[in-house]
Amino acid sequence: MRRKHSVSLAMAAAAVLVCGTVGFAAKAKFNKVVEIGAKAPVWKGLVGVDDKKHSLEDYKDAHVLVTVFTCNHCPVAVDYQDRLIQFTKDYQEKGVQVVAINVNNIEPDKLDKMKERAAEKGFNFPYLYDPTQKVGHDYGATVTPHVFVLNKERAIAYMGAVDDNQNAEKVTKHYLRDAVNALLDGSRPAVAESQQFGCSIKYDN
Repeated sequence: MRRKHSVSLAMAAAAVLVCGTVGFAAKAKFNKVVEIGAKAPVWKGLVGVDDKKHSLEDYKDAHVLVTVFTCNHCPVAVDYQDRLIQFTKDYQEKGVQVVAINVNNIEPDKLDKMKERAAEKGFNFPYLYDPTQKVGHDYGATVTPHVFVLNKERAIAYMGAVDDNQNAEKVTKHYLRDAVNALLDGSRPAVAESQQFGCSIKYDN
Protein backbone atom coordinates (compact mmCIF):
# COMPACT_ATOMS: atom_id res chain seq x y z
CA MET A 1 0.00 0.00 0.00
CA ARG A 2 1.39 3.37 -0.94
CA ARG A 3 1.93 5.89 1.81
CA LYS A 4 -0.36 8.92 1.59
CA HIS A 5 1.30 12.32 1.75
CA SER A 6 -1.64 14.57 2.61
CA VAL A 7 -1.01 18.25 1.94
CA SER A 8 -3.14 20.81 3.78
CA LEU A 9 -3.78 24.51 3.40
CA ALA A 10 -1.69 25.22 6.45
CA MET A 11 1.23 23.37 4.93
CA ALA A 12 1.23 24.52 1.33
CA ALA A 13 -1.73 26.42 -0.07
CA ALA A 14 -1.59 30.12 0.66
CA ALA A 15 -3.86 32.08 -1.65
CA VAL A 16 -3.41 35.41 -3.39
CA LEU A 17 -6.27 37.81 -4.05
CA VAL A 18 -6.00 39.68 -7.34
CA CYS A 19 -8.46 42.32 -8.48
CA GLY A 20 -8.57 44.91 -11.21
CA THR A 21 -9.94 45.65 -14.65
CA VAL A 22 -10.13 43.41 -17.67
CA GLY A 23 -6.69 42.98 -19.18
CA PHE A 24 -4.97 43.69 -15.88
CA ALA A 25 -1.78 41.67 -15.42
CA ALA A 26 -0.61 40.92 -11.92
CA LYS A 27 2.84 39.65 -11.06
CA ALA A 28 2.59 36.09 -9.82
CA LYS A 29 3.76 35.09 -6.39
CA PHE A 30 4.12 31.38 -7.07
CA ASN A 31 5.08 31.35 -10.76
CA LYS A 32 8.30 32.75 -12.21
CA VAL A 33 7.20 32.54 -15.86
CA VAL A 34 3.61 33.72 -16.40
CA GLU A 35 1.35 36.28 -14.75
CA ILE A 36 -2.33 36.50 -13.95
CA GLY A 37 -4.09 38.30 -16.80
CA ALA A 38 -1.38 37.49 -19.36
CA LYS A 39 -2.16 35.63 -22.56
CA ALA A 40 -1.65 31.90 -22.12
CA PRO A 41 1.27 30.42 -24.07
CA VAL A 42 0.12 28.74 -27.27
CA TRP A 43 0.83 25.05 -27.76
CA LYS A 44 0.15 22.66 -30.62
CA GLY A 45 0.86 19.18 -31.93
CA LEU A 46 0.67 17.36 -28.60
CA VAL A 47 -0.21 13.68 -28.98
CA GLY A 48 -3.02 12.42 -26.79
CA VAL A 49 -3.91 9.01 -25.49
CA ASP A 50 -6.28 8.89 -28.47
CA ASP A 51 -3.20 9.01 -30.77
CA LYS A 52 -4.41 12.30 -32.25
CA LYS A 53 -2.52 15.59 -32.21
CA HIS A 54 -4.07 18.35 -30.12
CA SER A 55 -3.57 22.12 -30.11
CA LEU A 56 -4.81 24.98 -27.97
CA GLU A 57 -6.74 26.21 -30.99
CA ASP A 58 -8.77 22.99 -31.02
CA TYR A 59 -10.62 24.19 -27.92
CA LYS A 60 -11.45 27.70 -29.14
CA ASP A 61 -15.17 27.14 -28.62
CA ALA A 62 -14.80 26.50 -24.88
CA HIS A 63 -15.86 29.43 -22.72
CA VAL A 64 -13.32 28.36 -20.10
CA LEU A 65 -10.30 26.12 -20.65
CA VAL A 66 -8.81 24.33 -17.66
CA THR A 67 -5.27 23.09 -18.30
CA VAL A 68 -3.89 20.69 -15.71
CA PHE A 69 -0.28 19.55 -15.68
CA THR A 70 -0.35 16.07 -14.22
CA CYS A 71 1.19 12.61 -14.60
CA ASN A 72 0.77 8.93 -13.72
CA HIS A 73 3.25 8.18 -10.97
CA CYS A 74 2.75 11.03 -8.49
CA PRO A 75 0.60 10.07 -5.45
CA VAL A 76 -0.79 13.60 -5.25
CA ALA A 77 -1.73 13.63 -8.93
CA VAL A 78 -3.33 10.19 -8.54
CA ASP A 79 -5.45 11.44 -5.65
CA TYR A 80 -6.79 14.24 -7.85
CA GLN A 81 -7.78 12.07 -10.82
CA ASP A 82 -11.26 11.29 -9.54
CA ARG A 83 -11.79 14.95 -8.66
CA LEU A 84 -10.88 16.01 -12.19
CA ILE A 85 -13.21 13.37 -13.64
CA GLN A 86 -16.06 14.62 -11.45
CA PHE A 87 -15.24 18.25 -12.23
CA THR A 88 -15.47 17.48 -15.94
CA LYS A 89 -18.84 15.79 -15.47
CA ASP A 90 -20.13 18.79 -13.54
CA TYR A 91 -18.94 21.45 -16.00
CA GLN A 92 -18.76 19.94 -19.47
CA GLU A 93 -22.28 21.12 -20.32
CA LYS A 94 -21.40 24.66 -19.20
CA GLY A 95 -18.81 25.37 -21.87
CA VAL A 96 -15.84 24.32 -19.75
CA GLN A 97 -13.10 22.13 -21.25
CA VAL A 98 -10.51 20.27 -19.20
CA VAL A 99 -7.21 19.29 -20.82
CA ALA A 100 -4.56 17.32 -18.91
CA ILE A 101 -0.93 17.51 -20.02
CA ASN A 102 1.98 15.33 -18.92
CA VAL A 103 5.57 16.40 -19.60
CA ASN A 104 7.45 13.83 -17.53
CA ASN A 105 9.70 11.46 -19.49
CA ILE A 106 10.27 8.84 -16.82
CA GLU A 107 9.05 5.33 -17.67
CA PRO A 108 5.84 5.31 -15.56
CA ASP A 109 4.72 8.51 -17.27
CA LYS A 110 5.35 7.77 -20.93
CA LEU A 111 2.56 7.65 -23.48
CA ASP A 112 1.92 3.92 -23.31
CA LYS A 113 1.43 4.14 -19.55
CA MET A 114 -0.75 7.23 -19.98
CA LYS A 115 -3.03 5.23 -22.27
CA GLU A 116 -3.31 2.49 -19.67
CA ARG A 117 -4.16 4.96 -16.90
CA ALA A 118 -6.71 6.83 -19.00
CA ALA A 119 -8.47 3.59 -19.90
CA GLU A 120 -8.34 2.27 -16.34
CA LYS A 121 -9.80 5.43 -14.83
CA GLY A 122 -12.11 6.33 -17.68
CA PHE A 123 -10.71 9.81 -18.22
CA ASN A 124 -13.40 12.03 -19.76
CA PHE A 125 -10.93 14.72 -20.80
CA PRO A 126 -7.99 14.76 -23.24
CA TYR A 127 -4.72 13.50 -21.73
CA LEU A 128 -1.78 14.79 -23.75
CA TYR A 129 1.96 14.12 -23.78
CA ASP A 130 4.75 16.59 -24.46
CA PRO A 131 8.10 14.77 -24.35
CA THR A 132 9.87 18.02 -25.33
CA GLN A 133 8.58 19.53 -22.06
CA LYS A 134 8.27 22.90 -23.81
CA VAL A 135 4.68 23.53 -22.77
CA GLY A 136 5.57 22.92 -19.12
CA HIS A 137 8.43 25.40 -19.29
CA ASP A 138 6.26 27.93 -21.13
CA TYR A 139 3.64 27.88 -18.38
CA GLY A 140 6.10 27.71 -15.52
CA ALA A 141 4.50 24.48 -14.32
CA THR A 142 6.40 23.04 -11.38
CA VAL A 143 4.36 20.23 -9.84
CA THR A 144 1.68 17.67 -10.56
CA PRO A 145 -1.07 18.67 -10.43
CA HIS A 146 -0.65 22.34 -11.44
CA VAL A 147 -3.77 24.09 -12.75
CA PHE A 148 -4.14 27.00 -15.17
CA VAL A 149 -7.63 28.37 -15.85
CA LEU A 150 -7.94 30.34 -19.08
CA ASN A 151 -10.82 32.69 -19.81
CA LYS A 152 -12.60 33.06 -23.16
CA GLU A 153 -9.81 35.34 -24.41
CA ARG A 154 -7.32 32.68 -23.28
CA ALA A 155 -5.76 34.90 -20.67
CA ILE A 156 -4.72 33.24 -17.41
CA ALA A 157 -7.47 33.92 -14.86
CA TYR A 158 -6.33 31.49 -12.15
CA MET A 159 -3.34 29.27 -11.50
CA GLY A 160 -2.22 27.06 -8.67
CA ALA A 161 -3.83 24.18 -6.82
CA VAL A 162 -7.14 22.43 -7.50
CA ASP A 163 -8.12 22.93 -3.88
CA ASP A 164 -6.45 23.12 -0.48
CA ASN A 165 -6.03 19.48 0.54
CA GLN A 166 -4.87 16.24 -1.02
CA ASN A 167 -7.39 14.45 1.19
CA ALA A 168 -10.75 15.09 -0.46
CA GLU A 169 -12.56 14.78 2.85
CA LYS A 170 -10.58 17.69 4.33
CA VAL A 171 -10.97 20.21 1.52
CA THR A 172 -12.20 23.63 2.65
CA LYS A 173 -11.15 25.81 -0.29
CA HIS A 174 -12.33 24.91 -3.81
CA TYR A 175 -9.99 27.14 -5.82
CA LEU A 176 -10.63 25.62 -9.24
CA ARG A 177 -14.39 25.47 -8.94
CA ASP A 178 -14.63 28.96 -7.49
CA ALA A 179 -12.47 30.41 -10.27
CA VAL A 180 -14.48 28.71 -13.01
CA ASN A 181 -17.79 29.70 -11.43
CA ALA A 182 -16.66 33.33 -11.32
CA LEU A 183 -15.72 33.29 -15.01
CA LEU A 184 -19.02 31.68 -15.96
CA ASP A 185 -20.76 34.45 -14.03
CA GLY A 186 -18.82 37.08 -15.96
CA SER A 187 -16.57 38.15 -13.10
CA ARG A 188 -12.96 37.77 -12.07
CA PRO A 189 -11.97 35.01 -9.62
CA ALA A 190 -11.65 36.35 -6.08
CA VAL A 191 -8.63 34.09 -5.64
CA ALA A 192 -6.55 34.27 -8.81
CA GLU A 193 -3.51 32.38 -7.54
CA SER A 194 -2.78 29.78 -4.90
CA GLN A 195 0.31 27.83 -3.93
CA GLN A 196 0.52 24.74 -6.11
CA PHE A 197 1.54 21.51 -4.39
CA GLY A 198 2.37 17.99 -5.49
CA CYS A 199 5.32 16.06 -6.91
CA SER A 200 7.92 18.10 -8.73
CA ILE A 201 7.80 17.86 -12.52
CA LYS A 202 10.80 15.86 -13.75
CA TYR A 203 12.36 18.28 -16.21
CA ASP A 204 15.26 16.92 -18.19
CA ASN A 205 17.01 20.31 -18.02
